[in-house]
Amino acid sequence: LPDVHGTGIWPGLLLTSLVAAAAYAIKMLPGMATFSPMIIAILIGIVFHNLVGTPAWARQGVTFSIRRLLRLAIILLGLQLTIIQVIEVGGRGIAIIVATLVATFAFTVWMGRLLGVERKLAQLIAAGTSVCGDSAGIPTIAVTAPRYADVTYAVAGVTVFGSIAMFIYPLLPRLLNLDQHAFGLWTGASIHEIAQVVAAAFQNGQSAGEFGTMAKLARVMLLAPMVIVLGVMTARTSKQAGLDANGTQARPPIPWFILGFVALVGVNSIASIPNEARVWIVAITTFLLTVALGAMGLETDIRKLTAKGFRPALLGACSFLFIACFSLMLIKLTG
Repeated sequence: LPDVHGTGIWPGLLLTSLVAAAAYAIKMLPGMATFSPMIIAILIGIVFHNLVGTPAWARQGVTFSIRRLLRLAIILLGLQLTIIQVIEVGGRGIAIIVATLVATFAFTVWMGRLLGVERKLAQLIAAGTSVCGDSAGIPTIAVTAPRYADVTYAVAGVTVFGSIAMFIYPLLPRLLNLDQHAFGLWTGASIHEIAQVVAAAFQNGQSAGEFGTMAKLARVMLLAPMVIVLGVMTARTSKQAGLDANGTQARPPIPWFILGFVALVGVNSIASIPNEARVWIVAITTFLLTVALGAMGLETDIRKLTAKGFRPALLGACSFLFIACFSLMLIKLTG
């Protein structure tokens, strides 16, 4: 897997693995045991990237960690769940997720118009916040054809605000009187990235983490209809809507890792996995998630939030607050 400089993914994988190892080491320090290594890893990555800078020779490995290792870890999480647990998302949970997605997207686009944020950038922020960060960004780019700077800005904003949620949410369950089930649903319905949901939800217990993961994956599965709607919206304002750089009809990518996740949930539901093997699976999955989050930190440039002025950053903040408050309100109102 060489890049144009011949370095391949290995230097970057070594760097992200070192970040993960450092996170595990810090977790062993006095007073740090309550923190997930995943959260520590993303903090280390952010500090390193913004103070030292992620070297060019590591870029391919960092990208590989974010895109491939993260998906692999999500697939392996399926071995920690069963069909019964999946069903527990229930009609109420799905209804809350759908209502939150639709309301957040509409609110963000409306607020973007009110603040004077360029339409395509507002749509990118809306998609990233309401569905799933980068996973929403890729097909959104295909149907809206935004400027590269807009893509960078939107991804940076979603990553930063999602990272903020990772640290704030675990402090709130007792204050808001949320049990593990409700807290997991809240994280899955409102935090931006899958890895961020996993990192935040598991802070409140295994049950919260598992339910948060399921809720988030259910939310990601709504990506396809969201992109279709966005394509229709774009078609009304641009003759180039839905066309990629080659002028052909753009097709949103299938989130294949969800299929793998579901497959392993099925395996875990019908097969008996030995306890020793299960312990190793959990450990490997956690390490891969830590590596992926460290890589995410190595790609997070907090300066990009201010690169295009105050209004897009304000839109991202408003969208973040809306999805958090709206989903929490629905959870409370529906018991």
